[in-house]
Formats: sequence, structure tokens, C-alpha cells
Amino acid sequence: MLHRRDAHRNLSGKRTDGAKLTNGFALFCRLGNVLLKQTPLNTVHRAAGARMVDFGGWDMPVSYGSQIEEHLAVRRDAGMFDVSHMLAVDVEPRNATDDPNENPNAVAGEGARDFLRYALANNVDKLTVAGKALYSCLLKPDGGVLDDLIVYFLSENRFRIVVNASTADKDVAWFRSLIDERGAKLTLRPRRDLAMIAVQGPRARERVWAVLQHRNAEAKAATEPLKPFMAAEVGEYFIARTGYTGEDGFEVMLPSTHAIEFWQALAAAGVRPCGLGARDTLRLEAGMNLYGQDMDETVNPLESGLAWTVDLASARDFVGKTALLAQTPTRQLSGLLLEDKGGVLRAHQKVLTRAGEGEITSGTFSPTLGTSIALARLPAGVAAGERAQVEVRGKALAARIVKPPFVRHGKSLLTSIKEKPL
Repeated sequence: MLHRRDAHRNLSGKRTDGAKLTNGFALFCRLGNVLLKQTPLNTVHRAAGARMVDFGGWDMPVSYGSQIEEHLAVRRDAGMFDVSHMLAVDVEPRNATDDPNENPNAVAGEGARDFLRYALANNVDKLTVAGKALYSCLLKPDGGVLDDLIVYFLSENRFRIVVNASTADKDVAWFRSLIDERGAKLTLRPRRDLAMIAVQGPRARERVWAVLQHRNAEAKAATEPLKPFMAAEVGEYFIARTGYTGEDGFEVMLPSTHAIEFWQALAAAGVRPCGLGARDTLRLEAGMNLYGQDMDETVNPLESGLAWTVDLASARDFVGKTALLAQTPTRQLSGLLLEDKGGVLRAHQKVLTRAGEGEITSGTFSPTLGTSIALARLPAGVAAGERAQVEVRGKALAARIVKPPFVRHGKSLLTSIKEKPL
């Protein structure tokens, strides 16, 4: 999950290394006349010599040196990312004293689960075990994607949602409008008091346990049994076995005041600091969508490779369901593997298939595969194994259509693809 990111979040965007700093979390540094938000780890990134960029209004590290080495550290060992620019939002019952002018037409008994059942495209009724997580899209009534997010089931009356940084304010406002519309007796609690650190890689979990054994003796016992997309609350830590890299690991939320000490302890335990540049190449190898590039408000999840996140089968209504049921998708999101030399696949390049033209939404050089890969929105019906051509700097380069992901747990998933003629 992570904005329009080729507009807001260009990883080769304006550097902020020389910006004037303020101290503290969610304060700002100044880049010319622009005020950028800071995470609680900002001073640590700068002290480490990170290349800092304006990332959707946040002053963020794109790399600490070699982006490829950071990428490979996650594939082979363990790396960590500051993702504190993302926002956790707790959905909880509203206390009677929260709103003295409470809506007299409030829906009796509508709790957090009832509300999220309507607000999200995926079905929170799938969440029956405390700590279980669910990936979902947040849709407009016309089916357009407002954001992609993760929702955690903590108890029947309490859920935690993690949203993207660039859409956080918009998402909170949208949820609040839906709460008002339905008269639900709920409150949203944005958790800017929390920092988030993603520790990813085949040795990520053991490194986290090594650090936490001196801070919380119960941490390993509570988190070792976790299956993917499960989380546990352990004292001040919220530890989820989730990620955005295609590797195992944890995403850890903790009080922002303790973030620097935890980050430095992870580094001392052998976890390599990684920037958002490596995170982008890792997520693309893993075939994971990036909001603002692979989908946004102008497209729906059915043409964005996200049909699996939409529950159209159950009887429940949700925002956008009527529009999705009325549409027949004419486009699909597919993977591309560049076969010719002489270029790198990038967003907005034109793709020619047997069924017509398409466009790359995200593209990069894959350090793991040693070639260029992309996600592209193509005409519906093209199949894995078919050939395509991509316009790269005025040249038509051959590419193969594949089904993402490209890489998982450090290994290529493309060896079994059979080629088909253009």
C-alpha cells in the first residue's frame, strides 16, 4: 500500500537534504517555501546521510547509499523501513460524553463491524479471530478507488485501519462523512502518537525478537505463532506479520517517543536501514499495487488486479457495490517482463497487445531478476505468455505478459510461463 505518486511521491523528486529542520514528530522542515512533515525518525535518517526527498509532503529517505544493496539485503537477510508517514486509525464506540449533540437519528446498535461492513469493499465478517488482518479497497459510490488499506480486528468493538500517507486526511474525512450519514455511534481516533517500522526479510523476525527480548519478555511467545496477516498487541508494541516487499517479517507500531531507540537497536542487531526507493522495487517485484499509480479514483478494483479484495458474493451492501455490479471491465492489470535490451520500463509508456493499446502504471529495473518489469493496464482478455511491445524512447521493445507476482521470498516465479505469439 503506499499516492498521485508519480505526482506526489516521485522517488527521484526534489531532494531535501539541505532543508532546515524542526524537532519532533509530525512537525515540519522547510524546503524553500514548502513545509514538509517529519516522522519521529527524521533526525536519525539525516544523521545516517540518507538521501531525503519530498515524498507526498513528507521529508523521507529514498536511500542511504546503494538502493540495489538495500533491496538485496531485504531479499537475503533483513532490512527496515520507516513507514511512520502512514496512519493508523482506531475505530471505536463513541462514549456518551464524546458528543453532547449526538445525532438523535443514530442507528441503534451499529457498531464498528457493522459500519466497516458497509464502508469497505472487502468483508470484515471474514475477521473472526483477534489480530486477524484484511486487505481492502475504500471505494467511492461510482466504484473508483479512494485508497487501499489494511484493517485489523482487535475486538468486536474495536478495529484498527492503516491508510496511506497521501490519502490519510481524505480517508479520515470520508469515514467521518459515512459515520454521520449512517448516524453510527462511533469515533475515529487517528494515531499520530504511533511510529511504524517495517522489518522485512528472511531473518527479519529473529532480529526483531533479539531486540525485543530485552524490552518485553513476552514478545517472542506472543508473535512466533502468528501466521501471515495476523497481529498481536504486546505491551506498547503492536506487531503484525505483514509487509509490502514479498518477504516475511513484521510491521511494528510503537509509541513515537520510543521509535529512535528501537530503530537504533535494530540497526545494532544487523538490520539494514532501507529507503523508499528499495521499498518500491521490492513491492513491484512482489506484484503489489501502489496507490496513485496502479489505481486511483478514476479506476475501479476490478480493472486494477484487485478483484480478489472485493466481496460481491455476500448479500451485504457496501459503498460502490451497485456501480461494480453494473460494470463489465474492459481493462485488466497485468505484469510485463522486458525481453529486449535498450531501455527500462516506466510508468505511462504505451503498450501494444493483440487486443489493442494499454499503458504501464508502474515500471522499474528488477535487481532480483536482472531485467525490467512493470505493471500495466491492458485490454481485458490478454493472457500470461502472450507477447507485447512497449514504446521506450521512440523504440518498440519486446515484452512478455506475465501474471504477478514476479518474485516471492527471493525466488523468481516466472520460470513456468509459456510464450505465446503477439
